[in-house]
Amino acid sequence: MDIIGLVPSFGNLAFTLIAFVAALSVIVAVHEYGHYIVARWTGIHAEVFSLGFGPVLFSRVDRRGTRWQVAALPFGGYVRFLGDSDAASGKDAAVMANMPAGDRRRSMHGAPLWARAATVAAGPVFNFALSILVFAGFFWINGIATDLPVVGEVKPVPQAAQGLQPGDRIVAVDGQATPDLASFFTATRDLAPAATTLYAVERAGSTMEVTGPYPYPPYVDAVQPMSAASDAGMQAGDYILAIDGRAIASFDEMRSIIGESEGNPVTLTLLRDGVQTELTMSPKRADLPLPQGGFETRWLVGLTGGLVFTPETRTPGPVEGLWLAVGQVGSVISTSLSGLWHMITGAISSCNLQGPLGIAETSGAAASQGIVTFIWFVAMLSTAVGLMNLFPIPVLDGGHLVFHAWEAVTGNPPSDRALRVLMGVGLSLLLSLMAFALTNDLFCP
Repeated sequence: MDIIGLVPSFGNLAFTLIAFVAALSVIVAVHEYGHYIVARWTGIHAEVFSLGFGPVLFSRVDRRGTRWQVAALPFGGYVRFLGDSDAASGKDAAVMANMPAGDRRRSMHGAPLWARAATVAAGPVFNFALSILVFAGFFWINGIATDLPVVGEVKPVPQAAQGLQPGDRIVAVDGQATPDLASFFTATRDLAPAATTLYAVERAGSTMEVTGPYPYPPYVDAVQPMSAASDAGMQAGDYILAIDGRAIASFDEMRSIIGESEGNPVTLTLLRDGVQTELTMSPKRADLPLPQGGFETRWLVGLTGGLVFTPETRTPGPVEGLWLAVGQVGSVISTSLSGLWHMITGAISSCNLQGPLGIAETSGAAASQGIVTFIWFVAMLSTAVGLMNLFPIPVLDGGHLVFHAWEAVTGNPPSDRALRVLMGVGLSLLLSLMAFALTNDLFCP
């Protein structure tokens, strides 16, 4: 056996595992802290705050009597409250029966309904809050496009040496007026692909015509983690010259040729740092959400492109940035629910559901592309974890909220026996779902 040859594989595995644990630890810590802090605010005592399960590696007790600990298995966490029998906040009937009346108010099962419901809901809410803050940070740091078609920075495509310059305001494209950014997108939407395009621009107080690059060149802005392009070694900044020997001038041409491949290998001729090279990859089938709802199935290699220039940006205000971030979280939730429904109805492949191995691999791939991509991934995953925990499955936060809703309507909580049965059913459902997702990780293409 070639032991030396296995070293890179072990290195990649370690990197992936570290990235996965790092992402999961941040998300779990925020989620559980949401439960903890709202419980504290509402008068419920937390006995244990644990990151991880199994043997305890480190612990300390704070002045409020809460034990903070880090355990050996870093794949989750929990907060155990006064009166809980386990990490899922099951009721310890014996403890509650013998608990002094003065302490019952401080227990999870003796506190008022509003306090219990707020504590349970706080975990997913804090996950969403984390995502909102991260997305808002991106908007504040990177800015958002202004309403005018003003060139911010021209991408280094082969034709960039001529034509457009930073600060140019584009007033027409191929003879069509572009008074604002929306009209610019309309004018360029159906523009025939070509090596160059004629622009009318305002520059230094004068209007002139310049010949510049095609608005949507085959320039790679980003490479998606775990994609065919990523596996083949493509990088952001690559410029695609041809596919299977067919010269292309636009990103849409590339998308069309790859879509026609039906998954057969394609060879991309590209320019990287002035050097021409070829890479071969096999497109993967993907179900993509449509703007009007639903999904379409396409063959993709995992490349992202866009305008030949980055539009001039402005920094959104605090409220606007947060509102845009809320919209981003809402979009992730909407797309996730739509995808789940389409998988249940058979409209798209169930292979779209990732399990722990798939998420770990995506974590590693995102981290390998840099800290910015990894932070964005953590925000996306935090939204997904918050949403999953709201599903009305016993043992999840959503199941507990259903129990609280039942109590609010009937005036009585479900019986201890009913809770035990429902929690067992919920655990079985959750384990079955995890097993199904793990099967996807192992056997889906």
